[in-house]
Amino acid sequence: MNEREFKNVLFTEFSRIGKCLSSPKRIEILDVLTQGPKSVERISQITSMSIANVSQHLQSLYYAKLVDYKKRGNFVYYELADPAVLHFLNSFYDLSEKQLIEIQHIKDQFMGQFLEVEAVSMDELLSRLESGEVTLLDVRPNDEYEAAHIPGAISLPIEELADQLSALPHDTKIVAYCRGPYCLMAIKAIELLKAQGFDAYRLDKSVHEWNDYVGKEVLAP
Repeated sequence: MNEREFKNVLFTEFSRIGKCLSSPKRIEILDVLTQGPKSVERISQITSMSIANVSQHLQSLYYAKLVDYKKRGNFVYYELADPAVLHFLNSFYDLSEKQLIEIQHIKDQFMGQFLEVEAVSMDELLSRLESGEVTLLDVRPNDEYEAAHIPGAISLPIEELADQLSALPHDTKIVAYCRGPYCLMAIKAIELLKAQGFDAYRLDKSVHEWNDYVGKEVLAP
Protein backbone atom coordinates (compact mmCIF):
# COMPACT_ATOMS: atom_id res chain seq x y z
CA MET A 1 0.00 0.00 0.00
CA ASN A 2 1.46 3.34 -1.03
CA GLU A 3 0.80 6.70 0.62
CA ARG A 4 -2.13 7.60 -1.64
CA GLU A 5 -3.81 4.24 -1.07
CA PHE A 6 -3.24 4.60 2.66
CA LYS A 7 -4.93 8.02 2.76
CA ASN A 8 -7.80 6.89 0.54
CA VAL A 9 -8.57 3.99 2.86
CA LEU A 10 -8.04 6.05 6.03
CA PHE A 11 -10.29 8.94 5.06
CA THR A 12 -12.92 6.55 3.77
CA GLU A 13 -13.11 5.09 7.25
CA PHE A 14 -13.33 8.56 8.79
CA SER A 15 -16.21 9.35 6.45
CA ARG A 16 -18.30 6.52 7.92
CA ILE A 17 -19.13 8.67 10.93
CA GLY A 18 -19.78 11.70 8.75
CA LYS A 19 -22.20 9.74 6.57
CA CYS A 20 -23.94 8.36 9.63
CA LEU A 21 -24.47 11.84 11.07
CA SER A 22 -25.89 13.20 7.82
CA SER A 23 -29.33 12.42 9.29
CA PRO A 24 -30.68 14.99 11.78
CA LYS A 25 -32.71 12.24 13.43
CA ARG A 26 -29.58 10.24 14.22
CA ILE A 27 -28.01 13.30 15.81
CA GLU A 28 -31.14 13.74 17.91
CA ILE A 29 -31.01 10.10 19.00
CA LEU A 30 -27.40 10.53 20.09
CA ASP A 31 -28.44 13.66 21.99
CA VAL A 32 -31.14 11.66 23.80
CA LEU A 33 -28.63 8.96 24.70
CA THR A 34 -26.31 11.49 26.35
CA GLN A 35 -28.84 11.36 29.22
CA GLY A 36 -28.34 7.63 29.77
CA PRO A 37 -29.42 4.28 28.29
CA LYS A 38 -32.83 4.20 26.65
CA SER A 39 -35.05 1.46 25.23
CA VAL A 40 -36.06 1.63 21.59
CA GLU A 41 -39.60 2.34 22.72
CA ARG A 42 -38.54 5.21 24.96
CA ILE A 43 -36.42 6.79 22.22
CA SER A 44 -39.45 6.52 19.94
CA GLN A 45 -41.58 8.45 22.46
CA ILE A 46 -39.01 11.19 23.01
CA THR A 47 -38.22 11.76 19.33
CA SER A 48 -41.79 11.31 18.00
CA MET A 49 -40.57 8.70 15.54
CA SER A 50 -41.99 5.27 14.87
CA ILE A 51 -40.25 2.31 16.51
CA ALA A 52 -39.38 1.00 13.04
CA ASN A 53 -37.64 4.26 12.06
CA VAL A 54 -35.82 4.48 15.39
CA SER A 55 -34.59 0.91 14.97
CA GLN A 56 -33.23 1.67 11.50
CA HIS A 57 -31.40 4.76 12.71
CA LEU A 58 -29.99 2.87 15.68
CA GLN A 59 -28.62 0.19 13.38
CA SER A 60 -26.81 2.85 11.36
CA LEU A 61 -25.39 4.36 14.55
CA TYR A 62 -24.37 0.91 15.75
CA TYR A 63 -22.52 0.08 12.52
CA ALA A 64 -20.67 3.39 12.85
CA LYS A 65 -19.64 2.31 16.39
CA LEU A 66 -21.37 5.32 17.96
CA VAL A 67 -23.84 3.34 20.08
CA ASP A 68 -23.95 -0.03 21.75
CA TYR A 69 -26.83 -2.04 23.19
CA LYS A 70 -27.73 -4.45 25.96
CA LYS A 71 -30.74 -6.69 26.44
CA ARG A 72 -32.76 -6.39 29.61
CA GLY A 73 -35.49 -8.99 29.64
CA ASN A 74 -37.65 -8.42 26.59
CA PHE A 75 -36.27 -4.95 25.93
CA VAL A 76 -33.18 -3.70 24.14
CA TYR A 77 -31.46 -0.65 25.65
CA TYR A 78 -29.10 1.52 23.64
CA GLU A 79 -26.35 3.75 25.02
CA LEU A 80 -23.42 5.77 23.74
CA ALA A 81 -20.61 3.43 22.75
CA ASP A 82 -17.95 5.46 24.53
CA PRO A 83 -17.64 8.72 26.54
CA ALA A 84 -15.69 10.06 23.56
CA VAL A 85 -18.99 10.18 21.64
CA LEU A 86 -20.35 12.65 24.21
CA HIS A 87 -17.24 14.82 23.94
CA PHE A 88 -17.51 14.70 20.16
CA LEU A 89 -21.15 15.81 20.27
CA ASN A 90 -20.36 18.73 22.55
CA SER A 91 -17.55 19.87 20.25
CA PHE A 92 -19.83 19.37 17.26
CA TYR A 93 -22.51 21.59 18.80
CA ASP A 94 -19.97 24.25 19.75
CA LEU A 95 -18.49 24.32 16.26
CA SER A 96 -21.92 24.40 14.61
CA GLU A 97 -23.08 27.32 16.75
CA LYS A 98 -19.85 29.19 16.04
CA GLN A 99 -19.80 28.64 12.29
CA LEU A 100 -23.51 28.59 11.42
CA ILE A 101 -25.20 31.87 12.26
CA GLU A 102 -28.53 30.28 11.38
CA ILE A 103 -28.38 28.20 14.55
CA GLN A 104 -28.13 31.27 16.75
CA HIS A 105 -30.97 32.92 14.86
CA ILE A 106 -33.15 29.86 15.38
CA LYS A 107 -32.34 29.77 19.10
CA ASP A 108 -32.91 33.52 19.54
CA GLN A 109 -36.20 33.42 17.69
CA PHE A 110 -37.52 30.46 19.66
CA MET A 111 -36.17 31.39 23.10
CA GLY A 112 -37.47 34.92 22.62
CA GLN A 113 -40.87 33.56 23.58
CA PHE A 114 -39.63 32.98 27.12
CA LEU A 115 -38.21 36.35 28.11
CA GLU A 116 -39.59 36.05 31.66
CA VAL A 117 -37.50 32.92 32.26
CA GLU A 118 -34.21 34.19 33.68
CA ALA A 119 -31.02 32.15 33.57
CA VAL A 120 -28.52 31.65 36.36
CA SER A 121 -24.81 31.22 35.71
CA MET A 122 -22.87 28.19 36.84
CA ASP A 123 -20.66 30.46 38.97
CA GLU A 124 -23.67 31.78 40.87
CA LEU A 125 -25.27 28.36 41.19
CA LEU A 126 -22.11 26.77 42.58
CA SER A 127 -21.74 29.59 45.11
CA ARG A 128 -25.36 29.32 46.26
CA LEU A 129 -25.23 25.51 46.43
CA GLU A 130 -22.19 25.69 48.67
CA SER A 131 -23.92 28.16 50.99
CA GLY A 132 -27.25 26.32 50.93
CA GLU A 133 -29.10 29.30 49.48
CA VAL A 134 -30.77 27.51 46.59
CA THR A 135 -33.03 24.55 45.91
CA LEU A 136 -31.91 22.75 42.77
CA LEU A 137 -34.49 20.78 40.79
CA ASP A 138 -33.73 18.15 38.16
CA VAL A 139 -36.92 18.05 36.10
CA ARG A 140 -35.86 15.25 33.78
CA PRO A 141 -37.38 11.74 34.01
CA ASN A 142 -36.27 9.66 37.00
CA ASP A 143 -34.15 7.27 34.94
CA GLU A 144 -32.05 10.17 33.64
CA TYR A 145 -31.61 11.54 37.15
CA GLU A 146 -30.46 8.11 38.32
CA ALA A 147 -28.00 7.84 35.42
CA ALA A 148 -26.32 11.15 36.38
CA HIS A 149 -27.30 14.38 38.13
CA ILE A 150 -25.81 17.47 39.72
CA PRO A 151 -24.93 16.75 43.37
CA GLY A 152 -27.55 18.20 45.69
CA ALA A 153 -30.29 18.25 43.04
CA ILE A 154 -33.77 16.97 43.88
CA SER A 155 -35.45 14.77 41.30
CA LEU A 156 -38.82 16.25 40.40
CA PRO A 157 -39.88 15.29 36.87
CA ILE A 158 -41.76 18.00 35.02
CA GLU A 159 -44.89 15.81 34.89
CA GLU A 160 -45.00 15.68 38.70
CA LEU A 161 -44.04 19.27 39.47
CA ALA A 162 -47.55 20.74 39.65
CA ASP A 163 -48.57 18.18 42.29
CA GLN A 164 -45.45 18.75 44.42
CA LEU A 165 -45.39 22.56 44.66
CA SER A 166 -46.46 22.56 48.31
CA ALA A 167 -43.27 20.69 49.24
CA LEU A 168 -41.00 23.41 47.81
CA PRO A 169 -39.66 26.28 49.95
CA HIS A 170 -40.73 29.85 49.22
CA ASP A 171 -37.84 31.45 51.10
CA THR A 172 -34.98 30.42 48.77
CA LYS A 173 -34.23 30.65 45.09
CA ILE A 174 -35.23 27.65 43.03
CA VAL A 175 -33.13 26.66 40.03
CA ALA A 176 -34.33 24.06 37.56
CA TYR A 177 -32.30 22.26 34.92
CA CYS A 178 -32.99 19.56 32.35
CA ARG A 179 -31.07 18.15 29.37
CA GLY A 180 -29.28 21.33 28.34
CA PRO A 181 -29.75 24.43 26.18
CA TYR A 182 -31.98 22.74 23.59
CA CYS A 183 -34.40 21.27 26.13
CA LEU A 184 -37.60 23.02 27.25
CA MET A 185 -38.50 21.07 30.39
CA ALA A 186 -36.72 23.54 32.68
CA ILE A 187 -38.36 26.49 30.94
CA LYS A 188 -41.81 24.96 31.50
CA ALA A 189 -40.89 24.32 35.12
CA ILE A 190 -39.81 27.94 35.68
CA GLU A 191 -42.99 29.29 34.08
CA LEU A 192 -45.07 27.13 36.42
CA LEU A 193 -43.04 28.04 39.49
CA LYS A 194 -43.08 31.79 38.79
CA ALA A 195 -46.83 31.68 38.22
CA GLN A 196 -47.13 30.27 41.76
CA GLY A 197 -44.97 33.00 43.28
CA PHE A 198 -41.63 31.20 43.50
CA ASP A 199 -38.33 32.99 42.88
CA ALA A 200 -37.23 30.60 40.12
CA TYR A 201 -34.44 30.51 37.55
CA ARG A 202 -33.15 28.22 34.85
CA LEU A 203 -29.75 26.61 34.41
CA ASP A 204 -29.46 26.08 30.66
CA LYS A 205 -26.62 23.57 30.97
CA SER A 206 -26.57 19.79 31.03
CA VAL A 207 -25.24 17.55 33.78
CA HIS A 208 -22.20 16.82 31.63
CA GLU A 209 -21.47 20.53 31.15
CA TRP A 210 -21.76 21.01 34.90
CA ASN A 211 -19.32 18.16 35.55
CA ASP A 212 -16.83 19.64 33.07
CA TYR A 213 -17.21 23.04 34.72
CA VAL A 214 -16.72 21.75 38.25
CA GLY A 215 -13.72 19.72 37.12
CA LYS A 216 -12.13 22.86 35.68
CA GLU A 217 -12.92 24.78 38.86
CA VAL A 218 -11.28 22.11 41.00
CA LEU A 219 -8.19 22.11 38.83
CA ALA A 220 -7.97 25.90 38.65
CA PRO A 221 -5.06 27.48 40.59
